[in-house]
Amino acid sequence: MTSRFRYLREGIIAGLIGAALVAVWFLIYDAAHGRPFRTPAVLGAAALQGVSDPAAVSVTPGIVVQYTVLHGVAFAMIGILLAFLVTSAQSQPSRLLTLFIGLLCFEVAFLAVLTWLARPVLNDLAWWTILVGNVLAAGGMLVYFFVGRRALGRVLLGPWMRPFREGTIAGLVGASAVAIWFLVYDLAAGQPLRTPALLGAAVFEGLRDPSALVISVPLILKYTLLHGAAFILFGWLIAALLALADHEPRLLIALFMLFCCFEVFFVALVAILAEWLFDTLAWWTIVAANVLAAVAMLAYLFREHRLAWRRLRSADLS
Repeated sequence: MTSRFRYLREGIIAGLIGAALVAVWFLIYDAAHGRPFRTPAVLGAAALQGVSDPAAVSVTPGIVVQYTVLHGVAFAMIGILLAFLVTSAQSQPSRLLTLFIGLLCFEVAFLAVLTWLARPVLNDLAWWTILVGNVLAAGGMLVYFFVGRRALGRVLLGPWMRPFREGTIAGLVGASAVAIWFLVYDLAAGQPLRTPALLGAAVFEGLRDPSALVISVPLILKYTLLHGAAFILFGWLIAALLALADHEPRLLIALFMLFCCFEVFFVALVAILAEWLFDTLAWWTIVAANVLAAVAMLAYLFREHRLAWRRLRSADLS
């Protein structure tokens, strides 16, 4: 009973932390756009009142409070589930994987429910703000659990701290290489910062006409943050693969396959989100940027993994 009460208590606290982080994030976002509490009001009106026209939603304390309560209860339930998984992982560390699968399921379930209940008003909300809110919530909940159970954190996460650090640095190195390349290219073309602004407008604002582009600092900063986060995630994956390759050299082949897949994925993503960019940006500039990023990241990582580099140079992958 004591153990059950503990994970119920920790789960509710973790859920409220996650809900608070999301609420604060949307408050900052709405306030920056001059419309405080707009997001919870729109989501509350859609989920609780069936409103399908965002223009018909008015921000009132009642709808904001109702949605906040619903939001907090949902996160508390998710927190209890995660607390149970964390408690189980203390005796069976292999269940940590189940914990992260649970977080992914939470993201998918949240988006599915949101689409089902509030699809008509989603066009009034930027998709990336919802994603950022959920990532902040998941991160805050995990930090709470692992700070409260430091021994578990050391056992489960200790071996991965080095790949985490290396992946973060490698991702920032790759992102910086791309950013510097396009900065030089834009300066040479007499249009400073045009490329990040163009990509940011395509991703965040749905821009389709390059001539309508307005280069602004907020737009460039938003894209830079997205750009950096994507490279850091990729860096973590590469660093983890290299850590495994120290014990299984044949995985180095998978490393280069992953870089090839990264190139193909990036080009395909651009084609899906904004195919017209290929008519505005020379294709070779995108390829050159990604090659520079790959070389810079590998140079850093192989400096940290000299044994893997020596094996690769001697082709000793047996």
